Amino acid sequence: MLMTQKLVQKKRIYFEDMANSWLIYKKLTVKTSTYYNYKYLVNTYLSERFQKYTIEEFIRFNVNQMILELSERLSPKTVKGIISVFISILNYAEEKYKIRFLLEPIAMPKPQIYDLQVLSLREQIKLEEFCLKHNDNRYIGIVLALYTGLRIGELCALTWENIDLRNKRILVTKTLQRIYLAKSKTAILIDSPKSVNSIRKIPMNDKVYEILKFQKNKNKEQDFFLSGNKKYIEPRRYQYTFNKILKDAGLRDYNFHILRHTFATNCIKVGMDPKSLSEILGHSNVNITLNKYVHSSDKIKKKFLQKL
Repeated sequence: MLMTQKLVQKKRIYFEDMANSWLIYKKLTVKTSTYYNYKYLVNTYLSERFQKYTIEEFIRFNVNQMILELSERLSPKTVKGIISVFISILNYAEEKYKIRFLLEPIAMPKPQIYDLQVLSLREQIKLEEFCLKHNDNRYIGIVLALYTGLRIGELCALTWENIDLRNKRILVTKTLQRIYLAKSKTAILIDSPKSVNSIRKIPMNDKVYEILKFQKNKNKEQDFFLSGNKKYIEPRRYQYTFNKILKDAGLRDYNFHILRHTFATNCIKVGMDPKSLSEILGHSNVNITLNKYVHSSDKIKKKFLQKL
């Protein structure tokens, strides 16, 4: 065994200490929300499992066995997040303690493939008409999401100073989310969106412009759009409001994100190019938009094949 490995054994460095040291390092390099997500994964899935493990016990650790065990009770996305954090901690330890972990090639679980849910045209019309009957920005926010593709956290963080009526555009500069702090303790964080590309300008069509122009006179620049005052509405509460509105409108229950999917699908249907749509949605690259929303139908394929 290497001298450095013997030194590590002598000091008896435990995984928990190693993980906490990694978290301190990460806090200096990532967004606040990302840091607390890492902390949640460490505290929820790793610390208790490995609390008595010392560093040398990971030298030939079977990561794939761990993936199999986690996959029995967690989604592929969650498992991928846990393993990514775990490997990052080991990589950090290799640098800090000059030790090498002899791990086998890792087989990450395949992501689950879901059929993309969108509102039917009938549902869109019914929901929009129902919301526009109410002079309440919590209802108007649903119509806004249908015509802009805003994420729920971005809509909850939206203030009137980011609604530029003169240039007919919405400036997306922040998002609102509830983050994990410790055990059952959480807090609301208003921060920049998930990536640089998510900071963007979304043009308003005439319908959105007229709706917002009518609502503008009742609000001040610093007011949150949804509440109409300086008190925010958090995503979890707004999702509950959305579910209640769907029920009152006589529609099925959906996750708020269906409005974003519906918006993107409608943009593709009317001929918007993927690059423009990608920028409006705030995707980090156009491939995400292509893979998620741009799927040609059998009808379109037959149309072009007839031209051969």
